[in-house]
Amino acid sequence: MTNANTISLKNYGITHANFHYQETPEQLQKATLEMDMGVETSNGTLAVNTGEFTGRSPKDRFIVKDDITKDKVWWGDINIPFEKEKFDALYTKVISYLNEKELFVRDSYACADEDYKLNIRVINEYPWSNMFAYNMFLRPTDAELEDFTPEWTVINAPGFMADAEVDGTRQHNFAILNFTDKIALIGGTGYTGEIKKGIFSALNFILPVYKETLPMHCSSNVGEDGDTAIFFGLSGTGKTTLSTDPNRKLIGDDEHGWTSRNTVFNFEGGCYAKVINLSEEQEPEIYGAIKPGAILENVVLDGNGNVDFADTSITQNTRVSYPIHHIDNIQQPSIGKNVKNIFFLTADAFGVLPPISKLTPSQAAYHFISGYTAKVAGTEAGVVEPVPSFSACFGAPFMPLHPTKYAEMLSKKMKESGVDVWLVNTGWTGGPYGIGTRMKLKYTRAMISAALNGDLGLYSYDKYHIHSVFGVAQPRECPGVPTSVLSPRATWNDDEKYYTTAFKLTNAFRENFKKFEGYASEEIRRGGPQRYAF
Repeated sequence: MTNANTISLKNYGITHANFHYQETPEQLQKATLEMDMGVETSNGTLAVNTGEFTGRSPKDRFIVKDDITKDKVWWGDINIPFEKEKFDALYTKVISYLNEKELFVRDSYACADEDYKLNIRVINEYPWSNMFAYNMFLRPTDAELEDFTPEWTVINAPGFMADAEVDGTRQHNFAILNFTDKIALIGGTGYTGEIKKGIFSALNFILPVYKETLPMHCSSNVGEDGDTAIFFGLSGTGKTTLSTDPNRKLIGDDEHGWTSRNTVFNFEGGCYAKVINLSEEQEPEIYGAIKPGAILENVVLDGNGNVDFADTSITQNTRVSYPIHHIDNIQQPSIGKNVKNIFFLTADAFGVLPPISKLTPSQAAYHFISGYTAKVAGTEAGVVEPVPSFSACFGAPFMPLHPTKYAEMLSKKMKESGVDVWLVNTGWTGGPYGIGTRMKLKYTRAMISAALNGDLGLYSYDKYHIHSVFGVAQPRECPGVPTSVLSPRATWNDDEKYYTTAFKLTNAFRENFKKFEGYASEEIRRGGPQRYAF
């Protein structure tokens, strides 16, 4: 049987044998508690604090510029080049640091479809980081471990601090992808999301370049009739919540591939959900998944070990990771066929986008490249009113290629499969943040159910109204939703303020899209708002 005595880490430069291999979640939780790196909640769930970093650090994410990447990666503020010589020197320092530590090693894989399977070895300094890898990557059987050969390696050293001037980093933390050596090197940050996003970023290069497969920052589920739905969205837009539906089987909540065979597969073996303001009533499936085996991050507990999900004193980005089998209603294996509906989720804090609207293929491509949501006042220092936030392909920080490459692949797949594409505003209605209210989750669920069931019908003037500013088709009626809610202008009761704010947002769309205009076709360019501000 494969164990710590039968594998070697010497090919990584790790020469000591003080490491634990393939430990169970129970063993890793026990080690975390013994090392005073976490506590248990009242129901036995592990809760940890990730330290200085409670979220990703996009400005400290690098890609080694080499023969594989130099002519393919879209270099810039998102994909920051790193010298091969600097990587090698930094790698040597990290390995020297880890050689003095007790380590936790896990073999796992990404991609639920056998034809795309990527074997991964994760080497962690902390036990709870290794438990996160157990939760989030796919778990090989004992038989699969017998002849397991890792293709990519994640080396994770949260306690190692880089010397920026010497090592070529921006500051002491870093996440670096090396496609030649097939290594994701992470240091100086305990935020576990860097582990999974490192592999996600690698697959976002590998799948389109070598496998004719579109990688997507999305969630996905499948209905009783075998129809697959895809939900794109940035953090906080409802991607995990809305795909976790008691009436549909969950494929996955964050990262998927869409193949040339029109199948969709999950990259992961778990979910990483935001838990800010989580309640059993609103999100029973996610709430129920928080049990032993899950890991809560940066939450606040009371004296009895109960979680206060409303407390954001550590961060707004409170999280839980859990293996996907903590959800009862899941698709096994995590693969879907027959893609019928795509939802672009946005939390529009300006309160001007319709709660649901149907997009033409050109509009779908435009909104995919734009990847719009909004930051609300108070979430970041200096943010006092809604700020538009654009992330190309709803996942720019993880996309090594130019966004139009992914958009062209998506457009082709949309046309081939004849899917319906919907823009869903899970944000504000009746006014902007601070004046209006957040769209009720029960209404959003009803609108998505209506789209999935075909209740919104084919486009016609009787059934849809073309929005005068954004040009999208908003349904006039929807089962379970008051008609007044479907028209964002009507909810404001002040046409002048509504249109002023709507034009402000269209101008932001246009300004953001300027950097893509030289790459986008005329068809895609015409998918944006066509009306200009006065």
